[in-house]
Amino acid sequence: MANSDFTAVIELASSKVVGIAARKNDDGAIEILTHAQLDASQFIRRGIIYNIDKVAKALQTIITKMEEQLGCQIGKVYVSTGGQSLQSRLHVVTRDMDSEIIVDQSMVDALTDENLTLPLDNFDILDVIPMEYMVGNSLQVDPKGVICDHMQGNFLNIIARETIRKRIEQGFEKAKIEIGRIFISPLITASSVLHESEIRAGCALIDCGADTTTITIYKNRILRFLAVLPLGSANITRDIATCLKIEEDEAEYLKLTYGDVLYEDAEDAQPATFILNDNTQHVENRKLNNIINARASEIIDNIWNLIITSKYADQLYAGIVITGGGANLKNLDNLIRRKSKIDKMRIAKKTLYSILPLDGFPEANGMYNTVCGLLFEGKEDSLKIIPVAPEPEPEPAEEEPIVTVDEEQLQREAEEAARKAREEEEERKRREAEERQRKAEEERLRREEEERKRKEEEERKRKEEEERLKKEEEERLRLEEEERTRREASFLNRFKTALNNFLGDDNNEVQ
Repeated sequence: MANSDFTAVIELASSKVVGIAARKNDDGAIEILTHAQLDASQFIRRGIIYNIDKVAKALQTIITKMEEQLGCQIGKVYVSTGGQSLQSRLHVVTRDMDSEIIVDQSMVDALTDENLTLPLDNFDILDVIPMEYMVGNSLQVDPKGVICDHMQGNFLNIIARETIRKRIEQGFEKAKIEIGRIFISPLITASSVLHESEIRAGCALIDCGADTTTITIYKNRILRFLAVLPLGSANITRDIATCLKIEEDEAEYLKLTYGDVLYEDAEDAQPATFILNDNTQHVENRKLNNIINARASEIIDNIWNLIITSKYADQLYAGIVITGGGANLKNLDNLIRRKSKIDKMRIAKKTLYSILPLDGFPEANGMYNTVCGLLFEGKEDSLKIIPVAPEPEPEPAEEEPIVTVDEEQLQREAEEAARKAREEEEERKRREAEERQRKAEEERLRREEEERKRKEEEERKRKEEEERLKKEEEERLRLEEEERTRREASFLNRFKTALNNFLGDDNNEVQ
């Protein structure tokens, strides 16, 4: 049975590529219609695509499976992406006015446009989070209407290497799949698992993935920090496989079955052991968990260092939220609690949204929070509409034969019209962006000219001040010389007088 009015999404993660199609019911719940998943280790590493052909083939396979279950074609999908290079970068833009004026939207837009001129070598700005504005001496979330003569905009730019978006677009283009929009995975995850109170009070979200661990920090409903650590739960698995000389699949099983980052043998008891699959080796639980604890501790130490770097470590009043597949490791939350000294801690194994799963859909274990959250972001229907020509009315047999309409031609014409409409919209957006950049450049040049004139005026005043001080110094030296000369003359006069008096007294004694 064919479905309509659905949203299709795809998450490109380091360990898997997941596709889901779902519809939103009248009560707001999301009903999953179909899903498909493939291993991504052969073409994605740390969130970055490195084999376009393989990712295109995987995407085609996932879309084909989903279309077979839906009974219709998927026109476009919404995509989420992360990656090791994803990070936040704070940029401050200031503006000084000649006199006090009322801040309007155009001034806010000018600051926003100037922020986009931030030079970033080989990086793209994927999103911009406006933080508070310093208007005069006060912080404002919305500065419009405030009177001031100085304004400062604080912008948190979410950036990543330009190859991330480019390779996603190349992979989908090769697979002949239209992208509705590319979303940033950590932001989607946060919106799907964090409560409003946590975002307001201040919390850190730790998404424990396979190859990466992502840290996002919120405070006063605003994203304050984002960083990606190039270490994840797969590093623990590889450590186990290397130390025990076993395959990674078996190492993953041992980690999930016997793993405990705070494992301790019971007192006065024989060490617990288990047997490997080949039945040739007995391994103590303590040895396995020492391997796990060593790598987990390293990851958590790096996470905590990043949180300290954000300067919000002492403002996480709502504590820490852990999610992702790596969060299923036993006692991981308690190890983070012990190292961070933060007591408030919870593990988010499912989204805040109401999800009606399909039979066979994986259980809530934190691994699908991002792709499920992505379902709520797609605003347009993903159904591919194929235009169908109306059937011609029957004509008398003696008249000319009925001319049938070429449905494929109509479809090509509709697709061509849609393509031209997209190109025109992209061209319009490009021109608007160029116009904003031109205005921002003109504003930058104007400010540079004002700055140059200001410096010239300061230099002129400095030279005048130096000349005045020089003249004052010369006048002071001249007066000192006159005073010295006067004192010398006065001294000579007194000396002569005293000498004359002395000589006069001697002459009187002789007489």
